[in-house]
Amino acid sequence: MTSTRTPVRGRGTLGALIALTGTATARPGDGQLAAARPYLRAALCLAPALVILVAGYQRRWMSDDGHIYVRTVRQILAGHGPVFNAGERAESSTGTLWQWLLVLAGLPGADIATAAVYGGLLLTAAGFALAAWGAVRLYDGGGRGGARGGAGGTGSARDGGRGGRVLLPLGALVPLALPPVWDFATSGLETGLATCWLGGAWLLLVARPRSLATAFVLGLGPLVRPDLALVSAVFLGAQWLSARPSRRAALAGAGVAGALPVAYEIFRIGYYGHLVPLPGVTKEASQSLWGRGLGYLGDFAGPYLLWVPALFVVAAVLPSGRARLSGGAGARVPLAPALAPVIAGALCWAYVIKVGGDFMHARMFLPGLFLMVLPVFLVPATRAWALAAAGVCAWAVVCAAVLRIGYEGRIGPGGIADERGVYVRQNAAAHPVHHTFGGYRENAAYAREVREAGRGDGAALFLSRTRVAAATPAVTAFYATLGLNGTVVPLDGAALDPIGLAYPLAAHSQRIAHARVGHDKWLPDEWVVADRGTADLPSGLDPARVAAARRALACGPLAELRAATRAPLTPGRFLRNAAGALERTSFRFPNDPVRAERELCGTRAP
Repeated sequence: MTSTRTPVRGRGTLGALIALTGTATARPGDGQLAAARPYLRAALCLAPALVILVAGYQRRWMSDDGHIYVRTVRQILAGHGPVFNAGERAESSTGTLWQWLLVLAGLPGADIATAAVYGGLLLTAAGFALAAWGAVRLYDGGGRGGARGGAGGTGSARDGGRGGRVLLPLGALVPLALPPVWDFATSGLETGLATCWLGGAWLLLVARPRSLATAFVLGLGPLVRPDLALVSAVFLGAQWLSARPSRRAALAGAGVAGALPVAYEIFRIGYYGHLVPLPGVTKEASQSLWGRGLGYLGDFAGPYLLWVPALFVVAAVLPSGRARLSGGAGARVPLAPALAPVIAGALCWAYVIKVGGDFMHARMFLPGLFLMVLPVFLVPATRAWALAAAGVCAWAVVCAAVLRIGYEGRIGPGGIADERGVYVRQNAAAHPVHHTFGGYRENAAYAREVREAGRGDGAALFLSRTRVAAATPAVTAFYATLGLNGTVVPLDGAALDPIGLAYPLAAHSQRIAHARVGHDKWLPDEWVVADRGTADLPSGLDPARVAAARRALACGPLAELRAATRAPLTPGRFLRNAAGALERTSFRFPNDPVRAERELCGTRAP
């Protein structure tokens, strides 16, 4: 076989590496090497998946927020609908598809928490494998019938059709070296599904840009996580640039992409009465907190020296642009799918910074990081790319072995937590899945007391660990650790939280300035007693404030909010919910019951 590649003049290690990976002049035995290349390619695609599978398994755990999903799934399986508390239509699940995948896992009787942990791990590994295969297809020149004109091209039959190029890992090394990626490979949250969707969507964008099935998958972003609608928009734009469809085909693609998200949004606004899941209301996803968001970025990029791999990649790409990406092997890299994940990842990071970040270390930046490394997940084994890969590999070894945040196992000074470390410590367990809080007596005592109340026949209302008279026949508990609360409160009871992740009343309260990120709403106890308690008030509460809260609950937008989420769901109620969803989603009221009564009911100040 005669090679068309540029001869390698060097005789050192780098020259040998390049020769091995198929960029050197043909030599005796090249036929055997060519036969082995498909297996080397398959190994390169599977290697990142296997590494993250092992790393994630070694740090497997379940977050408290993961247990929020579990309660909603249990409610669905019990016949109460997609709600956190029976009788109140509140959407506590941010990841819609993840919630319904867990329902499927629970149908045959699987333990939902265990399914969430191991299902998330398998989806994460699948996402890494799909990303690697997408890189293989990218450097083969894209999919069959790829892009037209300047939007892309197809590889030669020699390089693309027969798999003549073995690639080097580069971008894959970045997430694989980061402890937060290992942590959130499990956690019970939708992160694994997001990783799988991102890798799979990008592979389809590269390999099958003309397919309606690709448009359908690309459109699922808002159902994976609402903020991933940004990725769907960018990827769908890149699909259009790659395929350049007719007007009729473009309309068909748009219809297929939007069918399921639009249908679910119609269900959401009619059933829940809100435009977004309740955590989006709680965390004020439309507000801007740039300063706090930049601090969240520094908390992620600083400890792991992320600028180091970024410099290596930029140094390898910039000098010769697209020619360097193509590897000089004849196949042209299609620009639309190469640039789309970088643009989408940058937009995701910009959005996270805008809303002020999160309280979990690094978590919200992980999808954007994964996106930005996709075009260089694997790279052609040219001299420049090999040098970049060697530099990133050296950083990855140091990062994985040494680089850590300064508050492992704790909440940092900025309110950002090493979430896995906190729950490992609080549960006194290396792999906490079903939380016992063996290392945190307060939570363990609370769980014991609520479970005992649930086994009894009387009504109970818990304000943290204080038990008071309840107006409902079941157990109602008001506690900040919502996943724990949802685990211990019976399904016919009400597990409420002062932050508002599953409690509409708290979600619509006004934000507290300068509070901890993700915990900057806190509904006072007077509201809960007014909403769920009796006239028999616990000691320490001001009767006047409770009375003001009760009057405010019957006035204007607050009365409508309660009707939207608790009134029987008739066709008329569904239509009223849908018509008022925008106004209802944007409604906020003061935490102070006296101020709220004054504003909502028109009561004059005393």
